[in-house]
Amino acid sequence: MTNINGAVVLVVGASGGLGQRIASRLAEAGTTVVRAARNPATLAGPDAYLADLRAPESADALLLAAAAAHPEHLDGVVIAAGAVAFGPVGELDDDTLDALFAVNTSAPIRLIRGALPRLSESAAAGRKPFIVTISGIVAESPTAGMAAYSASKAGLAAFVQAASRELRRSGIRVLDARPGHTETELSRHPLAGTAPTFPAGLDPDAVADRIVAAIVNDEKDLPSSAFTPPAN
Repeated sequence: MTNINGAVVLVVGASGGLGQRIASRLAEAGTTVVRAARNPATLAGPDAYLADLRAPESADALLLAAAAAHPEHLDGVVIAAGAVAFGPVGELDDDTLDALFAVNTSAPIRLIRGALPRLSESAAAGRKPFIVTISGIVAESPTAGMAAYSASKAGLAAFVQAASRELRRSGIRVLDARPGHTETELSRHPLAGTAPTFPAGLDPDAVADRIVAAIVNDEKDLPSSAFTPPAN
């Protein structure tokens, strides 16, 4: 098991529906949480930093801020930020395409790459560092009307799957979570298009609980089947 009491963890997307819940649960368990998000209205706390993941320099800036605030160690990175867009492929514009891949694929990859030196130090000190990504069910089942979003998340899942095999040699565990549609605000604030009518989604509290339990229990993968569907 991983003891998160006393760990220092960077949570990116900490003002979102899942990120906020994960950050709160980690803090309740004794973790020092460094929060990062784009929305200043819902981001608060002494270790809170604004970040727009569409900017290529945002990943390095966040990691530098975390290191300045907590130079002693960094034991985990949770990437819960994301952006979504809806609509047919023929209506997909370049700005939306670029933003989807910047937020959902490129920024997480840069964060993971940039965090490796400090996470390796954590492992060398006898702790059990981890990285968590949330690619979602679309990484398993790309969805019509969400083609570019599905591709951006599938790209992240592919990177994480390969990177996890490399990083375990350094004692760094990578966990990708792929829950189904979850009742957060993400689909209500798309970059483009309008969300279709989804069936009742997963309870975000239950999803956050499952992800934190997986962190503690040293799990390495959370496919969509790992999340209990809502009761009828």
